[in-house]
Amino acid sequence: MSYKADFHTHSVASPDGSLGLEHYRRMLQKGGLDFIAVTDHNTVDMAKQIQAKLGERIIVGEEITTQQGEIIGLYLHQTIPPLLTALETVEAIQKQGGLVYIPHPFETVRKGISIETLQGIAKNVDIIEVHNGRAIFQNFTAKALDWAGEHGIPGAASSDAHGFSGWGRTYTVLGQAPTRQNLLTLLKKATHKRAFPGIYGMLYPKINRMQKRRKNV
Repeated sequence: MSYKADFHTHSVASPDGSLGLEHYRRMLQKGGLDFIAVTDHNTVDMAKQIQAKLGERIIVGEEITTQQGEIIGLYLHQTIPPLLTALETVEAIQKQGGLVYIPHPFETVRKGISIETLQGIAKNVDIIEVHNGRAIFQNFTAKALDWAGEHGIPGAASSDAHGFSGWGRTYTVLGQAPTRQNLLTLLKKATHKRAFPGIYGMLYPKINRMQKRRKNV
């Protein structure tokens, strides 16, 4: 038996996200995905609420804005504040017993951390995102795969979904149900599924931001 896992998604709690509780429920119920991390920008509040409703198939995470770019913490319990250094951020993730996940590395458009920053925290990195579902204009998959191989760090494929349309096309396939304790081992033998999320899937962040601004006017 295999399990489809997505470690990078954004709910309505993100300024550019629009996934709600019912979207996550529907994705799990229909089998589009089996495990989903909710990784909102700089907060775990909605992730914890969704996990309370849907159970352990929801992983509490956070995409944290650091001084050097974005870093995700998985299996968190509390929000980690933004604008710490990259090193301070990964140490805060580890202090909670979480896993350090590097999203869209090397990108400049989406605040990916640079190769220099990544090298400086390499010993603290648990997982690197080697396939990002929205990496079209800046796609550093080959570079991420090379870095992961050189450092013996497992890679993952995730959607970076900010809305429902096109979601469920990029994910990681695991041989067992993931937990904090076994995920790194499972990722070593995982396979990756990736596909274009469609134009709307690409434009969600911009559309969501515009719609939320209008509501606040």
